[in-house]
Amino acid sequence: MPVDYSKWDALELSDDSDIEVHPNVDKRSFIRAKQNQIHQQRFERKNQIETYKYERIVNDGLLRRISGLLSTLESHKAEAETRKPEEIFMQTFMETIRDAGEDAPPPPPAGVHTQEKEQPTYSKMMAALVDQVQAKIKENKSDGSFDAYATEVKSHLTKVQDLQKQLLEELNKLEKEEGRKITSESIHTGFDSSFVAKSDHKPAPKTTTKKETVQAVEVLNPHALASQHGHDPAQSSGADADVDEPLPLEDDDEAEVEASELGKQFALIKMGDYRACLQFISEHPQVMAERETDGLLVMAFNAAIGHMDDFSRQCVHQALLLQYCRALGRDGVGLFFKRITTQGHQAQKVFFDDVQSTYQRIKSRAKEIEKQRAQEEADGSGGVEQIQLHAVDPGTTINIKIPPKTSEDPVEIEARKLFDAFPPGLQRALESGSLDEVNKVLGKMSVEEAEEVVGQLGEGGMLSLEEQIIDATTEEGQKALKEFEEQERAAAAENAKLSEKYADDPE
Repeated sequence: MPVDYSKWDALELSDDSDIEVHPNVDKRSFIRAKQNQIHQQRFERKNQIETYKYERIVNDGLLRRISGLLSTLESHKAEAETRKPEEIFMQTFMETIRDAGEDAPPPPPAGVHTQEKEQPTYSKMMAALVDQVQAKIKENKSDGSFDAYATEVKSHLTKVQDLQKQLLEELNKLEKEEGRKITSESIHTGFDSSFVAKSDHKPAPKTTTKKETVQAVEVLNPHALASQHGHDPAQSSGADADVDEPLPLEDDDEAEVEASELGKQFALIKMGDYRACLQFISEHPQVMAERETDGLLVMAFNAAIGHMDDFSRQCVHQALLLQYCRALGRDGVGLFFKRITTQGHQAQKVFFDDVQSTYQRIKSRAKEIEKQRAQEEADGSGGVEQIQLHAVDPGTTINIKIPPKTSEDPVEIEARKLFDAFPPGLQRALESGSLDEVNKVLGKMSVEEAEEVVGQLGEGGMLSLEEQIIDATTEEGQKALKEFEEQERAAAAENAKLSEKYADDPE
């Protein structure tokens, strides 16, 4: 049987003892030189493979942005009849870099692009592409039509796609060459230990959700609060009776956005004073945080509600200035101020149009809020009907009796079932023994539900009433209360006359 030695063809040996050299050449020196040559070629090949892989990753990010620029530009094609193509192109560029996401490319691997001090950001690459497109259109002396801009962007997209294909071909060629030889680095440890995974019957971890913040607020017009949440308090559920004590608000991500002191100082810089803005950002780079932009927009909204139109527009201007600088990436501050201060640059119109449209939306929303508040105040002037408990005789009190948990009396057993069926908030109010606490809970219920609860309290004997319960918020209750007060005053006057009579004539 013949022996197949082809599997040894992939071995690359640099110290083959069978090598023959010239008699005037030292064999050991020749072998060491051969070793160094093989190792150097192997190192350069691996470094080139890593370089091609990294360049493809960066080009993929650039391709996504150029494709986004082209698709966004084509979506504005209908506006070309009413607006200048250059203006549409610059607006599309700003929208693309703003919505592109992470601006900085991933860091290169060790030994790749070491000659470059700093990798340019995607926004800087796109800005260079925009400059090339505009320069090409001027060079060709074309009419600067919308189609000319789209054609130039497509040509850049094609160039990057072709470059990606070339890099892929070179990468495959080098990887094939790298895998053709068996080297010491190809040797790796296989199975040197055994392990049997035993089933672990640990209970699944319980998923916990953040405790919802609940705050009980007493308002004069509950209709206004309910209209914001989409339900009528007259149809509220008895579950609302469980809200009896205000809980401290948690400091979470949904906390109210507010501008910091640094953001408020930046808002005071007048519009157009870009020298002061640039100096402020250079001295306080933390003002570039996204939270500061949101805080300035909140300030603009509050100023619009207070009819401070100029200050509101100024806050919008400063907020969008920070947003544009942040969207342009690492070099965004310098790039923004360079273009916004260049006389006649198209970026100025794009930025100021964005400021004006944002300000108009805020102003319009502020007017809607004012109109809504005025309507709510007008609708809420009549109050809300509620069920409240009052003693018939001002000299008596209403005593609250809680049915015992354990009892053999059938009446008390039924009364306890009624008590256990009440909402927890009502149970705590009854256990406190305070009639005011019970009235607070009844005030959170609808009239029909509160009437049913009052009937159950009387049925279970949990309220010891003298004669009746007066609902002082209804027309009948007000009338009965007025008659009762008149009777009390008449009785007091009669007692006073009798006292005077007995004082004058003790006989």
